Amino acid sequence: MATYNREEDEKIEGVKAWWDRFGTVITVVLAMLAATIGGTQVWNYYQQQQAQQAADLYALLKQVQATEDVVRISDAAHLLTEGYPSSGYAPRAALVAAKASMESGDAQRAKSQLQWVIDHAKEPEMKDLARLRLASILLDEENYSEALRYLNTKPIDSFSGLYADLKGDVLLASGKIEEARLSYQAAIDNLNKDNNYFNIVQMKMDALGESD
Repeated sequence: MATYNREEDEKIEGVKAWWDRFGTVITVVLAMLAATIGGTQVWNYYQQQQAQQAADLYALLKQVQATEDVVRISDAAHLLTEGYPSSGYAPRAALVAAKASMESGDAQRAKSQLQWVIDHAKEPEMKDLARLRLASILLDEENYSEALRYLNTKPIDSFSGLYADLKGDVLLASGKIEEARLSYQAAIDNLNKDNNYFNIVQMKMDALGESD
């Protein structure tokens, strides 16, 4: 295992050093070439290279994830979020890092990584997932108003039930029973009845008893 860790550390440090040394220069040179020769082919090649490099880094991150070393996972994710922020791999890397941070007890770092996804991801699904996870952390911290701020954003349809359920949890924890009941009902209305999660929300609803 020690040899495996050293090999992965060397890969991460090697990529870091390469990007620090050549990343800016390569970007500038390719941009100048594109501007000089009208560079459609150059730009396409550059985009393909960027996509491949981002994919390679994400594959490395998944390998590092198996070590459960939060520092190395965060370092690998940072290479993607800093070097390739517009790629589809960057928000996924930040989500992986946030999960590792939470499992290690570093909620502050996890919140920062999830906020990066919210601020930079292009896919609505990534933003919605990050908001949901961030709101869950804020609920654990009893920061109810901030949790609700994230949950009050309208998600895509597939997340509607999950958002309503978590909103119900936040409202219940803050003592707003009737509002929580409405949120749980909204979750029930949006969740598939064949999903086991539907039954969990129904149990929460039943535990509140009849409305006054």
